[in-house]
Amino acid sequence: MPSSVAFYKSTPVFSETSVPAALQRDHTTAAGVWAKIMVLEGSLEYHITEPAPEQRLLSAGDEGIIEPQMKHFVEVSGPVRFRVDFYR
Repeated sequence: MPSSVAFYKSTPVFSETSVPAALQRDHTTAAGVWAKIMVLEGSLEYHITEPAPEQRLLSAGDEGIIEPQMKHFVEVSGPVRFRVDFYR
């Protein structure tokens, strides 16, 4: 993530039962907005679908970087706690 971006907000902490459906299907951040998935407990799959398909298993302590306007989604398959931090 570029050093020129600044933190501006976080989502609530989500669990396997509270993660919004919108995060579990393709979506993007706005132009100029970066995000960081912060896994606090458990693990989840982070899928990038465009520009080049990629899949990563994020476990507690891992971070998933989301570039501006990059199509992505998360897949939850067990106990997890995570939040998303936003930067611009």
